[in-house]
Order: sequence, then structure tokens, then C-alpha cells
Amino acid sequence: MSGFGIAQAAIGFVLMLALMFTGLHIGVVMGAIALLGADLYLGGPVINAIGTQFWGATDSFTLLAVPLFVLLGELLVRGGATDRMYKALSVWLGPLPGGLLHTNIGACALFAAVSGSSVATAATIGTVALPTFEDRRYDPRLVLGTIAAGSTLGILIPPSINMIIYGAMTNTSVGQLYAAGVVPGLLLTAMFMAMTAVVCLWKPALAGAPEPRLPLGERLRALGGLAAPVSLFVVVMGSIYAGWATPTESAAVGVVFAFLLSMFYGRFKLSMLHACFETTVTVTSMIVLIVAAAFYLNFVLGILGVPQALSSFVTSLGVGPIGILFVLFVFYLILGCFLETLSMMVGTIPIVFPIVVALGVDPVWFGIFLVIMCEIALITPPVGMNLYVVQGIRRGGSVGQVIQGTLPFLGVMILLTLLLIAFPGIALWLPGMMFD
Repeated sequence: MSGFGIAQAAIGFVLMLALMFTGLHIGVVMGAIALLGADLYLGGPVINAIGTQFWGATDSFTLLAVPLFVLLGELLVRGGATDRMYKALSVWLGPLPGGLLHTNIGACALFAAVSGSSVATAATIGTVALPTFEDRRYDPRLVLGTIAAGSTLGILIPPSINMIIYGAMTNTSVGQLYAAGVVPGLLLTAMFMAMTAVVCLWKPALAGAPEPRLPLGERLRALGGLAAPVSLFVVVMGSIYAGWATPTESAAVGVVFAFLLSMFYGRFKLSMLHACFETTVTVTSMIVLIVAAAFYLNFVLGILGVPQALSSFVTSLGVGPIGILFVLFVFYLILGCFLETLSMMVGTIPIVFPIVVALGVDPVWFGIFLVIMCEIALITPPVGMNLYVVQGIRRGGSVGQVIQGTLPFLGVMILLTLLLIAFPGIALWLPGMMFD
């Protein structure tokens, strides 16, 4: 451990980011950096502990929720619930200024409340929504922008896979993180819809003709299409907030509920179930490798004393928490242009989290801040994943149109982040009410 300091930690971090930029798998990169640090400064015993650390990281009841929520989303996508949900929302939101653009945002928010993944939300809502606009005179940039930006809500509105991983890595309550994500998620949804309305009132031609307002009876009957996702959200999140189940147990209940829905809608087939399981295994394997490597890197950094050294260094600078948070805001804004969101989050938590905790920042609040920064990264070129998911579903045109369509919503997300820094209660009010 002798000879190791801030300079060596900075070199290791820069090397790790550089290797990620080359396209190497983040789990491999983090594991390799951890092994290199252990070999240079600590020796054999710490290197040999990699097996124990990997086992300890994966032997987690909390992380068991990850494959369950992935499977839950797959069952909903292939079970037919999303088509009915989109049609029901279009009846109610279509007459607003902006028409079906609001339906895109509302459908993303509602699907986010049961899926836990932004990429899955983008793929699902994009597949359902885009055919609806083919014969309507909507500006394609706004259509694509509302889907790409709206789908970022998948990791903010609970349940969220990213929050589960953050909670596991930082020993923060996932239940409190879920509660903290509700108000910012609803606020961001409302801000997205307000932005859409303002743009369409400013330039009505961008949205075409408003959708006709159906009689109240027809609109009430259409609400049946919302029964499945709303009921699922109540079952999953209600069981957590009521204290009846942990996030993992509630995810298991949600899977059973989604399985029964697919049977009710007549979509259940063994081939469908096989496809759901196959995707779940693929996604979970990728995530678990990343998390296991991150836990080992945390272990090595802890023995080297990096968190304590960084905390002491930042404290000696005399910069307050607000100043550090603005620095981190700019740091993550830049980093999100070049790294995939999970890489950005997991790769920086071992370094950043001890600093913000030492400055007195609430770990639950910081989890929401970090998730919103990941949301911004999802629609920030050149690496924004949602941009390419939506473009891939579209199959034609330029990804530049998707980017242009997301720019107003990117500004809204930056505004929400600044509001969150100025008013931490936006995230902390609900968990304070529920858990204190």
C-alpha cells in the first residue's frame, strides 16, 4: 500500500475510462484495473480474493430483483399489454395541444412504472407508437424526440434496475430509492408534456390536427386498457411501500402477475416464454458481470485507502457540497457523451460516492441525481443508447432527426437536475414521509 496516493488513483481512473472508450466490456475493464492495482501495490492475497469477492457480490438477495424485473418487462412486451395501454392513453391525451405526442410520453411513463429499463421502454413504446404516426402530419423530429426522451423515464420512475444496482453497491435502501424517484419522475413527465404543449402551441403545424375528443362513455370504456399496467404497478410498488414485501419479493409477484396477463390476453406460447427467458439470461449475465467486477474494484480501492484519501483531499479544498455537486454535474454531462449509462454509473461510484458522503450529501438523494444524469446520457450524442434504439425501430432517415427532436427535452432534464440540486426535498420528501 505504500507509495499509493491520489496521483496513482487518478492515473488508474483515466486508464479505466480510456479502456472503456475503446469498446472493451466494462466488467472486463474494471476487473483488469482492480487486478493491476492489487498486483502493483498489494500482492497475492488480495489477488486471490477475487473469487470470494465475486461470489459475495453475486450472492445477493437484492440483486436477485434484476433478472425478475427484466423478465417482467419481457412478459409485458410480448404479452400484449402495451398495445392496449397505448390505445387507451391516446383516447385521453390525444385532444391536448400536441395530440399523440403526449400519448408517447404518457405511455413511456406508464410502461416505465412496471419495466425498470429505459432501453426496453424505448424499444417497446417505439414499436407500438411509430406505426400510429405514419398517416398523420406530425413532425417526425418531435415524434422521435418524445419517444427517445420519454423512455428515459424507465430508470427514474420505480421500479428501476439502475436503482437496484446503485443500492447494492452503496448499501442504500432500494425501497427509499424507489420512493425518492416517484416525485422527480412525475415532475419530469409533466415537464416533458408541458414542453410538448408549448412547442405545439408555438408552431401548431408540428403536431398536425388535434385528435377528436370522443364521448365520455367511450373514453371511460377505453380505460380498461390501462387496467393491466396500473394493477401491476399497484401490486409491485404497493407491496414495497406497505412493507409487505422487499423489492425482490415484489418483483417475483410482478412476474407471476405478468405471466397471468399474457395468458389472459391469449399471447402465451412456449416460444414466447423461451424468448423471454433467453433475453433475461443475456441481460442479467451482462449486468452481473459488471456488478461483480465493480465490487472487487471497490474491495481493492478500500484496502488501498483511496476513498479516505479522496475524501480528505476534497475536504481540504474547502469547497462546499453545492460546489462539488455542480462539478459532478458537468463531469457526468461530459462523461455521458462517451460512455454507456451503466458503465458511467458503476465505473464512477467507487470513486465519487465516498466523496459526496464525506461532504454530508444524502446517499438516497445522490442516487436520484446519478440516475437523472444517466437519463441525460441516454439521449446525449454520440453514444446515447435511446437515440439508436429509436432510430433502429424507425428503419430509415437519419439519426440526426432523433437528436434534433430530443434537444428541447434535454434542456428540460438539465433544468430538473438544477432544481434537484437547489431543492433536495423534491427527491427526499416522499421517502422522509414514508420511512422516517
